[in-house]
Amino acid sequence: MNKKALIIGTGLAGLATALRLSTRGYEVEMVEKYHRPGGRLNLLEKDGFKFDMAPTFFSMSYEFQELADACNIEVPFEFVELDPLYAVHFEGDEKAYLIHKNLKKLAAEFQNIEPDLEQKVKRFLESAGAIFHDTEHIVIKQNFDSLLGYLLQLTRVPLKHAPKMFYSMWREMEKNFDSFEVKVIFSLVGFFLGATPFDTPAVYSMLNYTELVHDGYHNVKGGMYKIVEGLVAELKKRSVNMHFGVEITQVEEKHGQVTAFIDSTGKKWEADLFVVNADAAAFRGQILKRKRYRPSKLDQKKWTLAPLTIYLGLDTKVNGMYHHNYFLRRNFKEYANKIFKNSIKLDKPYYYANIQSMHNPDYAPAGKESVFILCPVPDLRYKPNWEDAEEIADAIVADMGKRTGFDFAKHTEMRIIYPPNKWESTFNLYRGSGLGLAHDLNQVGGFRPSNKDETYNNLYYAGASTVPGTGLPMTVISSRLVTERILNDHGHLS
Repeated sequence: MNKKALIIGTGLAGLATALRLSTRGYEVEMVEKYHRPGGRLNLLEKDGFKFDMAPTFFSMSYEFQELADACNIEVPFEFVELDPLYAVHFEGDEKAYLIHKNLKKLAAEFQNIEPDLEQKVKRFLESAGAIFHDTEHIVIKQNFDSLLGYLLQLTRVPLKHAPKMFYSMWREMEKNFDSFEVKVIFSLVGFFLGATPFDTPAVYSMLNYTELVHDGYHNVKGGMYKIVEGLVAELKKRSVNMHFGVEITQVEEKHGQVTAFIDSTGKKWEADLFVVNADAAAFRGQILKRKRYRPSKLDQKKWTLAPLTIYLGLDTKVNGMYHHNYFLRRNFKEYANKIFKNSIKLDKPYYYANIQSMHNPDYAPAGKESVFILCPVPDLRYKPNWEDAEEIADAIVADMGKRTGFDFAKHTEMRIIYPPNKWESTFNLYRGSGLGLAHDLNQVGGFRPSNKDETYNNLYYAGASTVPGTGLPMTVISSRLVTERILNDHGHLS
């Protein structure tokens, strides 16, 4: 018996879910607001320059291998492991610190400011690794049918980890390290979760383990968009149709089931079941009109920082820099505690820069360079007006030039800026939040919006704001969890 699934959104979770369902015999159709697939994992092109629009590296690469194995295919792109992982530039320092997976090399980078770092890191990572492996299959890779079920599942986590739920990641750094620089670098993962290390629970130090020991960080040969192109090529083999420029605005339902979604032109998109690869919280409020998810309620939740992204096409090559770079300052605690609510000036922000054509030469014309800059900034709740985006970008580019000795502004041939309002309108990101709902303890697991709708028994969700959370590997896991839901409810068809 044929069953049709309509997937709304073609982000990584949507593409992976389509691949899994088509493997199980489902007919799959996809609709997307943007002009091509990928969601935030997309490609920007102008004047011969190419840019990865948002994600530029990832961890837990084995989740892509699991996806390929589950769908009986080879991984349709090639991993490139980063080593060193990234460089960190502190304001006022002449040298940048290279973060190596090799602990002896890592210790050598900090030998003048953090004695015995190798032994300290080993102890720290042993504890972080224990948290990861003790929770991976109990919490991270599980569906939850109720809040009670989630809380009962938590009782299976060894009790020794419980204290780290009640003090901060920063305190964990203070317990393990002495130098300001090392504590800041190892707590950067707190920002990946959309919070600060001062209010992120210490249990998330498990992410330091994934970056330094468990799998490291990876890029993709030919650019991150090769992930999307590879998955789309496999979906075309399975006759999965994708429609672009389609914005869903309404739902049609009957007897507790969705019968169709309606787009902005009035066209109905019908199917037997539906998977939403848009923000699982915002979609419930904006399209399904759930009071629990109306704007006033959504605004009370904790969201990840918004992105201000800058794309530079340079007329020459950059020397003396690593591919992946963080630019930080000495006011870390003040900045972390004020940036979320727009309580600090953005004239000297923290930011990340990726020299993209160093990894992938075809991202720029011969002799030229593509540079991507990401500055995490307040979302549109706290800073709705971004008329100063160009001014902020000017300050970032000038600062990067001053701190590296390379005049980026002088050599800029083309420039594109995406402030949070542009991200919101382009990809329907709620209030411009870059990664959806943050990972507070009251917004994870059973507290996160479920991947199965609470009203309609044929409506499901996949992506960053449902379980298990944000990040490329998490959304691949999300595709597995939602597929398990669907197969349990509707069965295997092949």
